[in-house]
Amino acid sequence: MNVKHPGVTVWFTGLSGAGKTTIRMAVEQELRDRGLKVEVLDGDVVRENLTRGLGFSKADRDENIRRIGFVSHLLTRNGVIVLVSAISPYRAIRDEVRERIGNFVEVFVNAPLSVCEARDVKGLYKKARAGEIKQFTGIDDPYEPPLNPELECRTDLESLDDCVAKVLGKLEELGYVPAPAIIA
Repeated sequence: MNVKHPGVTVWFTGLSGAGKTTIRMAVEQELRDRGLKVEVLDGDVVRENLTRGLGFSKADRDENIRRIGFVSHLLTRNGVIVLVSAISPYRAIRDEVRERIGNFVEVFVNAPLSVCEARDVKGLYKKARAGEIKQFTGIDDPYEPPLNPELECRTDLESLDDCVAKVLGKLEELGYVPAPAIIA
């Protein structure tokens, strides 16, 4: 059973290893459990399909985010909750995508670089530090934190449950997601 609700894009941005995908997956499960229409655009999966062939120059990264934003816009205007987890390091392109989509909630998944490096399950930071990966966000390419995100999740200080509750609470507060029914 799908519950009627307005579409929205929830954009999880932050450094590699900050916890974007972990939070997104838990939020996704909760929304699906509530019978809501949800689609996921994960940065790694998108790069294997929709943006295959793009590199990591600023121009290519911007084009990657524009394409994710385009698909998000199509889904959002059709009443889908779109969960995007993508590093999306540049503020200007995130703001451009926000303007295009309209119903947009930016979630800054924030953890210090040292914490992200310690969580480095894919070994990417190690390779970047060794010079094997060039233009790696946070090492030799900048990450521009959002100036006014709707939410900030400090994954070095807050639990996963706390972060998920914050995201769901914000979506409920903004009217994008109905509060769960209380069964008496």
